[in-house]
Amino acid sequence: MRKLAGFATVAAAGFLCAGGAHAAEPIAYTWTGAGGGMGHCTGYKMTVDVTVDGNAVKGFFQQEGRVQRHFETTKDSKGMFQASAEDGGGHQMAVMGTVGDAGGTIMLVGYCKFEGRLTKK
Repeated sequence: MRKLAGFATVAAAGFLCAGGAHAAEPIAYTWTGAGGGMGHCTGYKMTVDVTVDGNAVKGFFQQEGRVQRHFETTKDSKGMFQASAEDGGGHQMAVMGTVGDAGGTIMLVGYCKFEGRLTKK
């Protein structure tokens, strides 16, 4: 009987430890689209990839023909995030958006404005 009780305790402890190892998987989102407004911005194509792991938000954006840039921040309880990232010309781009179960939104504002709906990958 003691062996059975000891086995149950070890099995339960193993089950609890294994359960803690199965944290939620990161969620990846993407958007590709053109710049907004008037002039040359409407001809620029941008791709944005965002990964959410818990409250951590990491993203990469790349304008067609240019170097890839990144940002890191955290999201709040409503899924909103905000950061800044260098645009490669020594200037900053404001990055803001939302993420959730149904997707999200993204907006980059700097030399041009890029705005779109994030979809899950």
